[in-house]
Amino acid sequence: MNKDNNLIKKFKEKVKELKKHNILYFNQDKPIISDAEYDNLKKELIRIEKSNKSIKRLNLLSNIVGAPPTNKFKKFSHLKPMLSLSNAFDKNDMNDFIKKIKNFLNIQDDDIEIFSEPKIDGISATLIYENGVLTRGLSRGDGKVGEDILENLKTIKTIPKNINIKDIPKLLEIRCEIFIGKKDFTKIKDKFANPRNAAGGSLRQKDPSQTARMPLKYFAYGFGAVEPMIFKTQSEFLEKISKWKFITNPSVKTLRGLEEIENQHTKLDKERSSLDYDIDGLVYKINDLKLQKRLGNTSNSPRWAIAYKFSAEKAETRIKNIIIQVGRTGAITPVAKVEPVTVGGVVVSNATLHNEDEIKRKDIRIGDTIIIQRAGDVIPQVVSIDKSKRKKNSKSFFFPSKCLCGAETKKEFSKNTNKEDAVRRCLKGYECKFTAKEKLKHIVSKDAFNIDGLGKKVIEQFWDLNLIKEPSNIFEIDYNKIKNLEGWGELSINNLKKAIKKSQIISLDKFIYSIGIRHIGQENAKILASFFISIKEFSKLFDPKYRKKILINLVDLDGIGETQIQSIENFFINETNTRIIKDLINKLNIKNYAALISDGKFSNKKLMFTGGFKNMSRSEAKEIAENNGGKVLGSISKNLDYLVVGDAKPTKSKIEQAKQLNIKIILENDWNKILNS
Repeated sequence: MNKDNNLIKKFKEKVKELKKHNILYFNQDKPIISDAEYDNLKKELIRIEKSNKSIKRLNLLSNIVGAPPTNKFKKFSHLKPMLSLSNAFDKNDMNDFIKKIKNFLNIQDDDIEIFSEPKIDGISATLIYENGVLTRGLSRGDGKVGEDILENLKTIKTIPKNINIKDIPKLLEIRCEIFIGKKDFTKIKDKFANPRNAAGGSLRQKDPSQTARMPLKYFAYGFGAVEPMIFKTQSEFLEKISKWKFITNPSVKTLRGLEEIENQHTKLDKERSSLDYDIDGLVYKINDLKLQKRLGNTSNSPRWAIAYKFSAEKAETRIKNIIIQVGRTGAITPVAKVEPVTVGGVVVSNATLHNEDEIKRKDIRIGDTIIIQRAGDVIPQVVSIDKSKRKKNSKSFFFPSKCLCGAETKKEFSKNTNKEDAVRRCLKGYECKFTAKEKLKHIVSKDAFNIDGLGKKVIEQFWDLNLIKEPSNIFEIDYNKIKNLEGWGELSINNLKKAIKKSQIISLDKFIYSIGIRHIGQENAKILASFFISIKEFSKLFDPKYRKKILINLVDLDGIGETQIQSIENFFINETNTRIIKDLINKLNIKNYAALISDGKFSNKKLMFTGGFKNMSRSEAKEIAENNGGKVLGSISKNLDYLVVGDAKPTKSKIEQAKQLNIKIILENDWNKILNS
């Protein structure tokens, strides 16, 4: 029994991790793991779920589709849910897919028609037409409810706004994938991590004129609601809508049998590097729409379709050198400089070695012949070493104990793991020029101050010219010193001035995220901003007299743990940090966080949650509270305004405690009424 409980606990943790990655991928367009790693995580969870009855009954995984829509845009229900696809990773998986279809339909025909199309690595969206007029455009959201991004979608010139065709259905829901081509991305790559992030960030702009500046494209690939239904097959649907001026993928094909599927898969895998858009596999659908209808759906996937993923791309090369890089948090990262090799159409000259322990574990040496793997848009990693090709006089790599700045590095002890961190760090902060430069690059980045024209290369250039050494210097640039530099004409300088001036007005949460406290990402920055409200209160962290008390109070914040509190303390103890950040504050107009959420349903109220909810996760409930101006706490105190109690297994002691302190209790039914009011 105990074994089962441990497995359930582990499974729940993994599901929580998957949900986190879904939010990063679908809502924030900022995945932190590769597609292959994400697929492996999901594959492992499905395997555990299928093999354990007690886990299967929990129904934790099967219903996960995308991520809940944010409150950035209005929300609308899809006319038909946008379901996710099951995955196939090899020939056996595809064979199982076809077998299951035949068994379900009770047919023996080996030549059942399968429609294939490239799986674009972009952003899913729905276009809704009423009597040929585009009336609504939605993001995927959680598959059931999406965000209203119609005005942003309208900026894509090739999307039809009116379809003047006699036989157009009265209601037509078109599914499409929005993307940015590889060639177009090269022009804007300094601002975004990869094409998908660029497409996602562009579609989620509040100002459609910002979206209009981006080179967005799309492929229409499917449909939701159609009234009346005038199509008989998937292939007929695409043929029709292409005549109606929708852009469809030229690499679609109708196939018969497993052999043709494998041939098409191999063909597209070889061709993918030559395509102007990223694909990570192919989608295979039953072509006959009547058969699709008979097959129906599981809780979150259609039975009639599957995504057959490409394997991660690999290539053989040789390590020429191992160099050390310093990150904005002082992390010392080893990088292998390799002989240039083409992996999936991309010329690769670097591969990550992760950390000192990884080098020792794999015994990686300069001169080694290695296999590198590139999965998605992450830097390639070393898969294996061919030690048979290693030279006899080869020596183990000595990992330096000092930073590039000359300071000693340290492996910090983690209270969470009860072990030393794997990563060495330079603890000099801004006193280390290498760390300082990376901190500056972070400050000007899209999710921080978002200073257009001040990218990584420009920071390096301005650093060398002694124009920017600290964040406050950004607002003191001597433009006379750059007007004669190559690429810096009058227009470029004026645009930079405007971007810098605009960035001086910043919200408290973005400011907190920008200054680069270790372990404080965007979400934690929002939690802290909702606690401090104003820069005046936040600035009390500079004063040791107030700091200790503040740090004690932070313990009550849900999402802020010991690790974050220790990082905040370490940051503000450093006198260089405090001087630099004080200088920066003097150059800015930092808006109170409360001003952004003052009209919320829980403005300036402190809430705590206990128990599970029927229609949403507790995480979603907390997010809703925060988006409505509330502060979510992790423990009960007299400062609490509401205890929100879910129907499923609430903690009785917390309820009793709340009653004793006269804290208002909101039951799940009342919570739903408040949200719908």
